[in-house]
Amino acid sequence: MKLPEGIPSHDTFNRVFSLLDPEKLGECFLQWTRAVFRLTKGEVVNIDGKTLCGSRDRGKKSIVHMVSAWAGMNNIVLGQLKVADKSNEITAIPELLKMLVLKGCIVTIDAMGCQKDIASQIIDSEADYILALKGNQGNLQQQTEDSFRFLQVKSVSEETDAGHGRVECRTCSVIDDLSMIEQREQWKNLQCLIKIDAERYFKATGKTETETRFYISSLPADASLLNKSIRSHWGIENSLHWILDVAFNEDSSRKRAGYAAQNFSVLNRICFKHTQK
Repeated sequence: MKLPEGIPSHDTFNRVFSLLDPEKLGECFLQWTRAVFRLTKGEVVNIDGKTLCGSRDRGKKSIVHMVSAWAGMNNIVLGQLKVADKSNEITAIPELLKMLVLKGCIVTIDAMGCQKDIASQIIDSEADYILALKGNQGNLQQQTEDSFRFLQVKSVSEETDAGHGRVECRTCSVIDDLSMIEQREQWKNLQCLIKIDAERYFKATGKTETETRFYISSLPADASLLNKSIRSHWGIENSLHWILDVAFNEDSSRKRAGYAAQNFSVLNRICFKHTQK
């Protein structure tokens, strides 16, 4: 591009990106990721949302919230989608999944995405799922907890990590007996139940915290694989969202006009990939 009058001003850039069609720019972003990267069998794809805190106009409740698909092994955002106003991630995740080629991959999603239709969509894409459990699926979490209380564990794996001033030990226990799960046939290809017992020791304070989380998965009862895959889900928080906030100042951005916040979030993710080279 020739710029005979010099580089445009900050305000001009902002006006241009506030007017660009975000759907078209998103399509270009998706084409770019497919051109520079191919998913391999067994790749873990984490799906999670991030709010652009500075995008709310004064006196307005609406704020831009983006859902991204992250391939942590290669440090790249595969695609992203804005959550519609007055909606939530449950409606955005299926649309994002439609955009991606996930054959042979393992898709991890937090409890918001633990939905029967989303599980079926992932299986129909020839991928596998690991979905976090909370109280949003009726009695499913309670039935999973009861399964670990009364049924035999099939596989166990333990991992220990140290960093950021703490030591964390995670024990993954897996059950492939689904007899206590009601309506289990509604969860397509459901094969196992997972329990993660995490213990964190903080060196500075000497305090220890414990946490137990539950998941369901279409994968076989391989505790080692499941433990690593679940651990990788935090990569989207630590390796992507945290860097976007700290290095790119995304939460401090005050781009609010038109589509500026949404479009600049795409540019940040393109730049993020180049900084990883």
